[in-house]
Amino acid sequence: MDQANAGPPKQPEQSDSEAGALLYAENCASCHGAQLEGEPDWRSPKDDGTLPAPPHDRTGHTWHHGDALLFDYTKLGGQAALEASGVTNFNSGMPGFGEQLSDQEIWDILAFIKSTWPDRMRETQEVRTEGEQMQGGS
Repeated sequence: MDQANAGPPKQPEQSDSEAGALLYAENCASCHGAQLEGEPDWRSPKDDGTLPAPPHDRTGHTWHHGDALLFDYTKLGGQAALEASGVTNFNSGMPGFGEQLSDQEIWDILAFIKSTWPDRMRETQEVRTEGEQMQGGS
C-alpha cells in the first residue's frame, strides 16, 4: 500500500485482526503482555528514563491516539515517531519494527489490538484518526 501520496497513514479496510493476533504474540507480547496488559508500573520511568511498555488493552492509552501515530510509532520506533511529530525531550524505549514487519503486518497487529477495545474506545480512536487526516499528519 502506497501511503506516500495518500496523506497520513490510516487503517486499511483489508486488515486481518486474526493474523494480527499471531503477529502480536510473536513480536509484541514479550513487552506489552500476552493479554495486552503491559508491564507493571507502566507510568513510572525506569532507571534509564524510558517508560515501561504500556498496556494496549482498555486500561492503557493506545486508543487515545490516531492511526498515523500508532502506525509510525510501531514502524519507526517511539523516539523517531515522536521526533517526527515535534515531540522532543522524551526517551522512548519502543523499537521500530519497519525492518521486521511489512506495513500490512503492522496494520494487522493494530487491527487486532483495536478489536479488543470496547465500542466506545474504538469510536474515540476513530475520531482521533479523522482529526489526523484533517490535519494532514500524525
